[in-house]
Amino acid sequence: MDLGLKDRTYVLTGATRGLGNATAGELIADGAKAVITGRTEESARKAAAALGPDALGVAADNADPATPDRVIAAARGHFGRFDGILISVGGPPAGTTADVTDDQWHRAVDTIFLGAVRLARTAAAALTEGGVIAFVLSASVHEPIPGLTVSNALRPGLAGFAKSLSAELGPRGIRVVGLLPHRIDTDRVRELDALSDDPQRTRQHHTAQIPLGRYGTPAEFGKAAAFLLSPAASYLTGIMLPVDGGAHHGF
Repeated sequence: MDLGLKDRTYVLTGATRGLGNATAGELIADGAKAVITGRTEESARKAAAALGPDALGVAADNADPATPDRVIAAARGHFGRFDGILISVGGPPAGTTADVTDDQWHRAVDTIFLGAVRLARTAAAALTEGGVIAFVLSASVHEPIPGLTVSNALRPGLAGFAKSLSAELGPRGIRVVGLLPHRIDTDRVRELDALSDDPQRTRQHHTAQIPLGRYGTPAEFGKAAAFLLSPAASYLTGIMLPVDGGAHHGF
């Protein structure tokens, strides 16, 4: 199936590795262009070089209010258009309610919540009919994850924001979607497993709760995200898609 991605241009934040990088690779493989952001110029440049000439790397901090305008301008300046954005942020600090400090809460709100809202708001103003805004959230939208209090608090809030935004932008023909990864085999998930006393047993425990019987791969997530970002998903908006091998049992 032709996803209709040829020559379309997307901005993907936090995409020097992991899920965002995998999505950029799938978009480019189907003919799209990608502007990927990272924390440093060097990391963004190296990641873009590995993806080839249809990728541009830009250093950006989601907490910086100037970032949204700058990355969208980079897409238009380098590739001549802007068709959508995948908003992904780094994982918040692990910890229980008692562990997380006020400073960590403030930083998480600035980067994970307010940073994402700014990116989406700016993208909404810049997009035209057929544009799309996608959020990489978490399975914590449906079910709190033990030891990830900050994620449990902020990501469901972003899901609610995305649903509200989808209703506001629908009349303009702009879609808003979310993806809810769970145990995808990324560096971040391996780091979380390693926080336990027995990482191997922890992985086995999580695997046993996944109907498909394994962790997902970044490429599998990337293919799902590329589809949702593409014109082939033109009648899908306001949805939160679990990418979790069936771990979420609700509707």
